[in-house]
Amino acid sequence: MKPVLTGIFAALILILSISSPAYAADMQIKVEGITIATDVKPEMKNNRTMVPLRFISENLGAEVNWSGSKVTLAKNDMRVILKLKSKTAEKNGKPAILDATPYIKNNHIMVPLRFIAETFDCSVEFRNSTVSVEPAPFVLDGVKVKALQYEVYYTMGSIVEQMNGSAYNEAIYHIFDNKGSKVNAPARYTSSVIELKSGDYYMSGQFDFVDQKGNSIKRFALYTLSHSKGNPDVMLYDATENQWYLFTYSAVQSIYQFIDTAGQNGFLTKISDTNP
Repeated sequence: MKPVLTGIFAALILILSISSPAYAADMQIKVEGITIATDVKPEMKNNRTMVPLRFISENLGAEVNWSGSKVTLAKNDMRVILKLKSKTAEKNGKPAILDATPYIKNNHIMVPLRFIAETFDCSVEFRNSTVSVEPAPFVLDGVKVKALQYEVYYTMGSIVEQMNGSAYNEAIYHIFDNKGSKVNAPARYTSSVIELKSGDYYMSGQFDFVDQKGNSIKRFALYTLSHSKGNPDVMLYDATENQWYLFTYSAVQSIYQFIDTAGQNGFLTKISDTNP
């Protein structure tokens, strides 16, 4: 009987190994060469690499909204709707079939990496337990953008940081590009936050999309109304066009949310800090 029992146990082990997800403890996911950490490990299921949805989508510059059993991903002119426990998705209103079914693990939605990456024009390569995701280069006016360099102003100084990551930079550029109507310059505006008066607009941040040599391709500046109550009024100055635009505080929040996420994942480099 011993050989028979041994065979049964071996078969059970084989069945369990096939039907259960293979936890990729040693698997690394890199986006543009940077290893991205997540509190829920990627795993192999039915020969597909499954990753937390918000983790991969935000690192590819997409906004994520979850409502009930539906998840909406939005980036530029692409809008994707996923449903839990369904292989059928929507891409800009048209049906699309996933190669694996989304599911929930530890309060995270797990999705097939390749489908999400390729939806947002990224290539995927698997080699030596490392999955490399490469977004398409971000190009402005025919010039490849190397980084977004931005300066945030405070009362006693400023902080200058540079953000790499084509997906992040493209997402932020499109927020700027979806500006409001053209307007005249404010009656009073300044780049200094010292001795501001009520009604003055002060420069709260300057953003440069730079090329490989560090030259500015496109520059924007955000001006915030001083002494505002509640959400402050914001105006956008397009320095390349020398034109002022209406802007929204929610757009500003979206920009800094992308910057914060980029910083958490290793895409930010501090250039200078003169803020005490």
